[in-house]
Amino acid sequence: MARSRIHYVFTEVQRLVIFVLPICGLISTFAQGIGNDGLPKAVRQVRMFEDRAEAVGIDFVHFNGMSGEHYFCEMVGSGAAMFDYDNDGDLDVYLVQGSMLGPSKTLGDALFPPRGPLPPKGRLFRNDLVVHTDGSRTLKFTDVTEQSKIDARGYGMGVATGDFNNDGWMDLYLTNFGSNQMWRNNRDGTFDDVTQEAGTDDPRWSVSAAFLDYDRDGSLDLYVGNYVNFSFTNRKRCFAYTSAEDYCGPLSYDPVPERLFRNRGDGTFEDVSAKSQIAREANGSLGVVSADFNGDGWIDIYVANDGRSNHLWINQRNGTFKNEAMLAGCALNKDGQPESSMGVDAGDVDNDGDDDLVMTNLNGEKTTLFVNDGKGWFEDRSFEVGLAVPSKPYTGFGTAFLDYDSDGWLDLLTVNGEVRTIEALAAVKDPYPLHQRKQLFHNLGNGRFEEVTKRAGAVFGLSEVGRGAAFGDIDNDGDTDVLVMNNNGRARLLINEVGSHKHWLGLRLVGTKEKRDMLGARVAIFQMSGPTLWRRVRTDSSYCSASDPRVLVGLGASSKIKTIQAFWPSGRVEEWAEVPIDTYTTLREGTGKRVP
Repeated sequence: MARSRIHYVFTEVQRLVIFVLPICGLISTFAQGIGNDGLPKAVRQVRMFEDRAEAVGIDFVHFNGMSGEHYFCEMVGSGAAMFDYDNDGDLDVYLVQGSMLGPSKTLGDALFPPRGPLPPKGRLFRNDLVVHTDGSRTLKFTDVTEQSKIDARGYGMGVATGDFNNDGWMDLYLTNFGSNQMWRNNRDGTFDDVTQEAGTDDPRWSVSAAFLDYDRDGSLDLYVGNYVNFSFTNRKRCFAYTSAEDYCGPLSYDPVPERLFRNRGDGTFEDVSAKSQIAREANGSLGVVSADFNGDGWIDIYVANDGRSNHLWINQRNGTFKNEAMLAGCALNKDGQPESSMGVDAGDVDNDGDDDLVMTNLNGEKTTLFVNDGKGWFEDRSFEVGLAVPSKPYTGFGTAFLDYDSDGWLDLLTVNGEVRTIEALAAVKDPYPLHQRKQLFHNLGNGRFEEVTKRAGAVFGLSEVGRGAAFGDIDNDGDTDVLVMNNNGRARLLINEVGSHKHWLGLRLVGTKEKRDMLGARVAIFQMSGPTLWRRVRTDSSYCSASDPRVLVGLGASSKIKTIQAFWPSGRVEEWAEVPIDTYTTLREGTGKRVP
């Protein structure tokens, strides 16, 4: 979000051009059959994704509490989670909510009054999916917030999911502008706030968080990404080049150190931020993703920092981490400049067996792809793969690699929304002039991506202030759906309409002793023909959000696979043969054939 004054003037002119040209094009193409969603009728008929949030019972509008004061935190949130809180085999939904801001503000001061129950708070929706005998599905959600006893009234930012007490039931960690909350799943549809008991509070401005087992002791630890030292008492006023008051960027405030909590295995955590070296460097964290980037069998942490160099915390296998981002080539872009990184993900985009990195940035920068050479050394290939130019006009937040068409190659979806006023929108009296469209990029399998946004569905024609995005198979039909959170706007549930038309493989990797999804485990799928496909178990990445821990792999035309190998966090490697496709299978550690 940081920029020099010259860069800011340039990008405002750029955005004016970007806003005006589509309007001119729209006027000139009405005779060709353009609908009110801005997409040609022929394109609208080929839906890759369809928004069904309201139709299936997810009626939620985010409230950011804005009152015209331009408080920095009001346009940063928020996120969402897809997780199975009731262990019935389908993904439920948690949506993070804001509240009124300012030391003396009331709900009556809000420029956009909140919808729904007052006071506004985070909401939990239970998935009541019905699978009929003919294979068709009826998707329906029920708001169970009150029954769950989750009372999240803070100014919400993000959510992380993981089973921190190894009882087989997913728990929630909520980050806030203010104190965070740890909600323990009681296994009966209710949750308890155990923040103080667990020792996981952080009163500073936290954004994204992640559960991971960094010390390989079988219990999930907790990373918390903190942003900057903004408060109502140290608030600064910032202005656009038009002299109108606008939102400040992160360089206006000092960054706040990250936190790392080590799970003691008894339901409590130890703050090891200093001991682990994580707190040594503070650059304003927004997104986080954990993976074994250098292939040594230990989980590392990559942090997307806003306006300052990014962090690659390499696990030293002794309880400490070392930031090797600069040496590894993923701290700065290929021009040696820091970017305004928000959302982040890791995945094997080139099917060579290692995790590459992608992060969304400010308009005028680009969506950045760092390609891993297999040993933890990265190269910025954003321009070469075709992501840089089409992403430059947008400010990206939530993002993930997903194989939306199940062809075996990871594609990319980004959720966009500005952070400072788009003057072209302000000039026409837009009440919240930050909105932009989402983008979808198809992996061509030849080292290039093609933008297919115009073919992705009418929901991609909506201009909204996109922030969080969670990814998972919400209807259990074998493809990835997307839950999108819009700042001061409606939540969207993008149902995938094309991925299940090809063969797929669904896996849940569970520990024997731990009884939970083994976050950090890696899977190799050896096909009868085609490349070996590598995926990992995770709930983190994107922005402020938590996703489906299950592994979902597109197989394209393949109707059979050879074998599957699981690389467990403990170091054990096991193999399974004749695993069925087009369905979900649970692999439990200790039940496969041991691989030396």
